[in-house]
Amino acid sequence: MSRSIGDEVSQTVGVISIPEIVEHDLKPNDIFAVWASDGVWEFLSNEQACEIIWKLKPNYKAAAAELVAQASKRWKQEEEVVDDITCVIVAFNAAV
Repeated sequence: MSRSIGDEVSQTVGVISIPEIVEHDLKPNDIFAVWASDGVWEFLSNEQACEIIWKLKPNYKAAAAELVAQASKRWKQEEEVVDDITCVIVAFNAAV
C-alpha cells in the first residue's frame, strides 16, 4: 500500500510513500475516473462507488461528496477511528 508523505507511523512497519501507478489508455466509452484515498476503498467496492456516481452524474461534485459521506458512514459503523477520506472524480466527457 502506498501512503502520503509524512505518515511516519506507517513507515515504521514498511508502508511506503511511493504511489502505485497503473497506466490505462482511455477508450471512447470511458466516462470518469475516481481518485480516492484508502479511506474510501476500505468499505466501498469499485462497483458500489460506480453505482453512487452513476446515480448522480453528471453532477460529479455531488457524487464525490456522496462517496465521502457513504465511506464516513460505513467507517463509523465498523470502527472507532475514521481514516482519511478523500475523493476526486475526473469526468472525461461531461456531455455523457
